[in-house]
Amino acid sequence: MTTSLLAVSFVDANIGTAVGDSGTILRTSDGGDSWTSQFSGTKDYLYGVSLVDANTGTALGEFGTIVRTTDGGATWTSQFSGTTSTLYGVSFVDANTGWVVGSGGTILTTTDGGDSWTPQFSGTTNYLLGVSFVDANTGTAVGNYGTILRTMDGGANWMLQSSGTHAALLGVSFVDANTGTAVGSGGTILRTVTGGE
Repeated sequence: MTTSLLAVSFVDANIGTAVGDSGTILRTSDGGDSWTSQFSGTKDYLYGVSLVDANTGTALGEFGTIVRTTDGGATWTSQFSGTTSTLYGVSFVDANTGWVVGSGGTILTTTDGGDSWTPQFSGTTNYLLGVSFVDANTGTAVGNYGTILRTMDGGANWMLQSSGTHAALLGVSFVDANTGTAVGSGGTILRTVTGGE
């Protein structure tokens, strides 16, 4: 059987984690020359993963599944998300502070490493498929129908930005508050150097 891998996160040139269907989690510590399977504790599809350091990471997927490791993936522990929405995107800025996004415009945030997750009002019911935060305040989420949302206050308020496309935006990455790239269906690539303005 061939497993589909759906997301990957590296913390440096060597240490990374990939996740995929049927709860698959793979780990490398040699830059991908070899990969070791880890036990996720779930059979749900995992669509996103975010590592903040060599030990600490969060993966998520269908039915609101969130699993977390603090020991480099030797153990993954299930967290209570409070939603049954499928979760697609995750971004942590440190070991405690992170956001996840998903179907129906779902946005959840944590400030305690996922011990508790709090819903945020996104203002959309479109699927949100990717999220990128550069610090505890500044983040961007993207999704279906060219949806781009931006927050400057940690998600207390999310503002819709104009993308100029109806393409599904599947991923987003910001390197600082102003400079980011979103990618999506049909070969779509969007770039901003003005924080999405």
